[in-house]
Amino acid sequence: MRRLALLVGLCLLFSLLAGPHPRELSLGGALRALHSVASLGPQALALVPVGLAAQQPATAQKYDLLLRGGHVIDARNKISAVRDVAISNGKIAAVDTKLDSADALKTVDVSGLYVTPGLVDIHAHTYTGTGERGSYAGDNSIPPDGFTFRVGVTTVADAGCAGWRNFEDFKQRIIDRSKTRILAFINIVGNGMRGGKFEQDLTDMEAKPAADMALKYPGLIIGVKTAHYSGPEWTPVEHAVEAGTMANIPVMVDFGTNHPERPLAELVTKKLRPGDIYTHMYSGLRGELDPSGHVNPGMVEGRKRGVIFDVGHGGGSFLWRIAMPLIKDGFVPDSISTDIHISSMNTGMKDMLNVMDKFLAMGLPLDSVVAQSTWHPAREIKQDQLGNLSVGAIADVAVLRLEKGKFGLTDMNGARMDSTQRLMCELTVKDGRIVYDLNGISRPDWKTLPEGYGPIGDGRWDGLNPARGTTPGTQRGRGGNPQLQPQSGGR
Repeated sequence: MRRLALLVGLCLLFSLLAGPHPRELSLGGALRALHSVASLGPQALALVPVGLAAQQPATAQKYDLLLRGGHVIDARNKISAVRDVAISNGKIAAVDTKLDSADALKTVDVSGLYVTPGLVDIHAHTYTGTGERGSYAGDNSIPPDGFTFRVGVTTVADAGCAGWRNFEDFKQRIIDRSKTRILAFINIVGNGMRGGKFEQDLTDMEAKPAADMALKYPGLIIGVKTAHYSGPEWTPVEHAVEAGTMANIPVMVDFGTNHPERPLAELVTKKLRPGDIYTHMYSGLRGELDPSGHVNPGMVEGRKRGVIFDVGHGGGSFLWRIAMPLIKDGFVPDSISTDIHISSMNTGMKDMLNVMDKFLAMGLPLDSVVAQSTWHPAREIKQDQLGNLSVGAIADVAVLRLEKGKFGLTDMNGARMDSTQRLMCELTVKDGRIVYDLNGISRPDWKTLPEGYGPIGDGRWDGLNPARGTTPGTQRGRGGNPQLQPQSGGR
């Protein structure tokens, strides 16, 4: 009985003094609680500091989270080596060969795994929830949080689902309510990507309203998109470039139906500016491979001019018979992206890691594939605070496992390539907090916890199971970050 009374008294005292609202306990109440515990003997008093230290937030640690012993791949800083990565207040605090775990509130052993910046997918479709059938401003898009963190993606750029007429609905409906960081290419079509009658309407492709909306939301609208146009006119491209010039942001082009009047070579050598993006580069739908079986010479010249070439796999824009010859010619992607939507997510394109796996299978080194999925796309959309692990950068991190085995990867027509390796995401950190943990590597074994345990994390590093009162005040949508601002980027 005496032992039971001791435990009850200690639990009451700890909950009062170390809870989220310690001021609710009066001085008299605190003294009475201490007196009650003291009356149980010196062994009880000896336990009080230990219990309080276990319950109260630590103040001495320099870091909130330390990822220890992983192989860091950071293209911006030219790192490919075993390093420790420390995070504090949502930013990268240190990257070094050996950091002291005593300086961290939480340490996670990631030895044997790859530690990369959070993946950046610049071609996604996320404007869902409107109920519009057959529309990428509706049923064709996917809810982002179900498809991002589990594969290491922390940032997506929505690729033109909304135009200037419906962008603010997209913002309040999806962007502001999502945990994933969502940036956006605004569609040159004012009504956005709502299907045939809207996307073929040349009269709704106005440069100034699109540019004005982009200027209203700098750092959130990071580009202009033109897509799916089936006519022979250059109007969609020309007006998109005009809007991009007004707003000082890049243009992404899905070149629609192929027409001899507007050849791909002219698009990338004359119409697009340096820094503009040609997506669906391995589709084979617009002459990316010339009749001799080699890369279209216009694409080579376009790259020399500074035009960027992006994968944009999707449900109908990646073929082995196009990609392999282009890779053999040395025409590798500047950036890897998914073009994820309700059709592509279950066909040849499964997710971001599946697309990365395909380039590993075609012989690209892991360091290159990671660069094409992190630093390169971040730089392309002028977001230099993303896609890297520089000290002071936003603490978005993916912890990946490279599995060995027998795997198969399929293209848009269902053709398979065999592979002996694939990437799996073990842990995802966004804004310094763990938001995905596949195998619980950041968690204690339940058998080591007290009976009746509750949430065991601290909100300074844990975005999954933080104990009450430990989470710093944040808002949903883009992680509660201040609005991202455009940064100077280069190729």
